[in-house]
Amino acid sequence: MDITTVLGVLIAVGGLCAGILLEGGNLIAYVGFSAFVIIAGGTTGAVVGSHSVHALMNVPRLLIIALTQTHYDIASIITMIGNFSDKARREGILSLEAELSKINDEFLKLGIQLIVDGTDPALVRDILETKIANIEDRHHHGAKIFEDAGGFSPTMGIIGTVLGLISVLSNITNAAELAKSIALAFIATLYGVGAANILWIPLANKLKSKNKQEILIKSIMLEGILSIEAGDNPRIAVQKLKAFLAQSEAGKIQSDK
Repeated sequence: MDITTVLGVLIAVGGLCAGILLEGGNLIAYVGFSAFVIIAGGTTGAVVGSHSVHALMNVPRLLIIALTQTHYDIASIITMIGNFSDKARREGILSLEAELSKINDEFLKLGIQLIVDGTDPALVRDILETKIANIEDRHHHGAKIFEDAGGFSPTMGIIGTVLGLISVLSNITNAAELAKSIALAFIATLYGVGAANILWIPLANKLKSKNKQEILIKSIMLEGILSIEAGDNPRIAVQKLKAFLAQSEAGKIQSDK
């Protein structure tokens, strides 16, 4: 599990609750079922109306991605590409066909298969860059769902508050209860703004962060594949790939070929 996603929500909710208690407030007073229904129903309806059925069916998977810790061993990937480059230089590119079964990443496997088949370098780049663009576009649309929820939620909160105020002001029978009723009406705004900034926008940002990490890995693989096909010296190939990384990360990768 990606602990930072869950921890962030817990810290934010905990901070709000602590602030209420420090001000002498009662947490029960901030519970409003009608406000929850307005925010949940309104936001869900607006999101559903903004996206295709296919995109919405991916929401459970997107939540799993956001809540799951994804680790890419960049050093191992660069080392593997360096080994492939060394093998191709010594035994020829066709020798890499025997390595295909050992590659778990489908993108890298496709790239190695293309150069083993003798595909023109320009075409290899075009095919792999198109796949990267499609991956990035798919990730963008996934994060957009949560971004939209973060935009709709505060607006639904305002609508809920207005509805509450209309109900309160049109049924004034006890002036002493007026202030309390108005306060309850503002719970919808609290829920809407809180959901946007504690849940929806952070989830969208987490998906964007994971997208950047995956695109970086795919870009490293692309350049490595093209370097192998060009017959670059394995040491040079590894150095080219290390240029994608921060100095602290690049220093962990040994290039002794």
